[in-house]
Amino acid sequence: MNIILILVVGGVLGWLASIIMRTDAQQGIFLNVVVGIVGALLAGFLITPLIGGAPITSGAFDIMSLVASFLGAVVLLAIVNLFRRGRVR
Repeated sequence: MNIILILVVGGVLGWLASIIMRTDAQQGIFLNVVVGIVGALLAGFLITPLIGGAPITSGAFDIMSLVASFLGAVVLLAIVNLFRRGRVR
């Protein structure tokens, strides 16, 4: 059940992050989902313990874990844009 939660929430957060970063038209849905999932995983392991929440990988579905996962997706998308275009949008 946790893997389904990570896939769905990561996909939605990746899509929202691509809208915020204005890269939704340049990349496909697959890259949105991958960036969201990887960003959610990285944020769950790195950011969430620092701010005192439970990672989304543990099945916790609270606002703190969602915000941390969204920030992880935005940061990862900025890094992807930096390597693809040479600048962060």
